[in-house]
Amino acid sequence: MSTSPALRAAARRAVRLPEAALQAECEEEFFTAGGPGGQHRNKTESGVRLTHRPTGVTVSATERRSQAQNRGAALARLRERLAALGVEPKVRRPTRPTRGSKERRLGEKKHRAARKAARSGLE
Repeated sequence: MSTSPALRAAARRAVRLPEAALQAECEEEFFTAGGPGGQHRNKTESGVRLTHRPTGVTVSATERRSQAQNRGAALARLRERLAALGVEPKVRRPTRPTRGSKERRLGEKKHRAARKAARSGLE
């Protein structure tokens, strides 16, 4: 997946922001989490979904019964995702096999061919 340099720069800038500033750049959405946790979890909107507007990264957290704890978990996840997005992949340069490795490979092929040729001569 290739990302544009502007998107990577926005992600790197966002990772360095303090909690309040990062949260201000995000769109928060609360929803009913569901799952185990009893009536409290199933009836309250404790699930948190954060969408970082500049980059479009979306994360959600539903594992806790508390909305505040889920918000903290979602912010931590958002930072991880933004950090991963901000990494610029190294340029891959094609490599060529060394002379020694070519000689070893060809020597092994000749050895294999000789064994097969010797096998067919026995019949």
